[in-house]
This record gives sequence, C-alpha cells and structure tokens, in this order.
Amino acid sequence: MSGLGKVVILGTGIMGRALAERLLGRGVDVTVWNRTAERAEPLAEFGATVAATPAEAVASADIVLMTLFDAEAVVSVIREASGAAPAGALWVQMSTIGVDGTDQVVSVAADHGLALVEAMMLGTKGPAESGTLVLLTGGDADRLAAVEPLLAVISQKRVVAGPEVGAGTRLKLVCNTWIGLLTAGTGQAFAMLRALGLDERLFLEAIAGGQSDTVYAHAKGGLMLADDFQPANFQLRGLHKDLELAEAATGDAGTFPILDAVRGLYARAEEQGQGAEDIAAVVRVFA
Repeated sequence: MSGLGKVVILGTGIMGRALAERLLGRGVDVTVWNRTAERAEPLAEFGATVAATPAEAVASADIVLMTLFDAEAVVSVIREASGAAPAGALWVQMSTIGVDGTDQVVSVAADHGLALVEAMMLGTKGPAESGTLVLLTGGDADRLAAVEPLLAVISQKRVVAGPEVGAGTRLKLVCNTWIGLLTAGTGQAFAMLRALGLDERLFLEAIAGGQSDTVYAHAKGGLMLADDFQPANFQLRGLHKDLELAEAATGDAGTFPILDAVRGLYARAEEQGQGAEDIAAVVRVFA
C-alpha cells in the first residue's frame, strides 16, 4: 500500500479511529491528530504517527481525511493547517456537517487554495473497520479519481452524487433520514405488537427473508427486544443531529411531514436521556 503515500486523518472519534485502524492494517503510512490528544494516542500502538497540531500532521501529506464533529471544527482545522500542507495535497471532507456547513467549508477551502472533494460515509464503526463502507462522493472528477485507490481500501462501493462538493452531503442526509425512519418504524412495530397483545418477535419472523425485510429491523431489533443497548456505533444524538441538518436543508417544518415526525421522535428520545445510546433507543419513546 506504499503507493497511497502519506495519509493524514484529522479527527479520531469513532469513525476516524476506525478508518485509521483499517488503513494501518493495510500497511498505509498514517498520521493522526485529534483536538483531545488522548483519543489519538492509542493509535500509535497500531503504527500511526500522532501529531501534536493539525499543521504538524499535514506536513508532507498526500491525502488529508477530515472526520470532525461539525462545520466549525472543519473550518478551524483548515485555517490552522492549510499553510503547512504541500500544494499538491488532496483534502477529503468526510464529516456530516449539513448543506450550509459544507458550503462554508467549500468557500474556506477555496480561499486557502485547497484541492477539496467529499466522501460521506454511509455505515458505522464496523463497516469502517472492515472496509465495507459505502461512500457518497462529490467533487471534481479528476480529484476523485486521484483518491479512488485510497477510498477503495476503506469502502466496498463509491456512489458519485455529483461534480460539486455538497452533492454527497445532500445524498447522505436523505439516506440517514431513511435509516432513522426504518429504526423508528421498527420501534413502533414492537410497541403496536405489545398494545395488541402479541409477542414482539412475531414481527421479525414475519418479515424475515421477504421483500419487506431489512437489516435495520434485525440488527437494531435485537437490541430493542433485549432492552440491553450496547456501546453505540451510531449514537442516537448523532442521528438526531443529522435529522436536524436534513430539515434545515429541505425547508421549513411541514415541507416533509414524515421527516418532521421522525426528527421529533429522536428529539424526545434525546430529551429522555437516550442520546449516548444506539439509535435503537428510540423505541423507548413508545413506552
């Protein structure tokens, strides 16, 4: 994998760390940075170089992956690090920051002369570790072609959403809204079964293997039935944030009533203290 050059990951939260471990396991030269240094330091044991600052991290970088929390963090890192990066470095925006946030990042990147594309991650920690993410890409075709060998290591499929940075973000908001709807719908199905005096597991048995089957019913349904939520790979508060971004991007409340309803369910779940749980915790709003 030496042909991939030096890869820098800015932000080592759940997804950034998983990407780093995947690349390090394939022999890629990886440098990492995180604002809270303690979250990046364990990656040194896997062979990563841990930088003290974003500018230090991107020095001599070939590709920079940004996996940060919000648009403010992405803009801050670009401003802090861009002057230290080689002129030919490719910057890949992978953070879910919404349409307005992405537009801001595109503007700041242009001001600093950066070659920017986006590759939005559809999937959670497990797929990131195994290289089976789906990436929703946007940006200049030549730049995307240049990062394709790296993206192929961390994903099973790339969907080109459009030639501009921001198209992948828009598609990601649609996909995450659908995931939120599926998971909330599974929770409602279990609540309806209880109200009708039926065993919850009958729902999973009924859809298993049929046209209406979905991995989200089974993967999240098992957690719901057990009422024993595991450490989050997709935290409920993260999906709630994405639903808020989707509503902000698509118009005022009432434009998409199902989005409004699903967003409201996740908001209630977070208000009830479920924010750090897996997204399956939305089932508790029906209790």
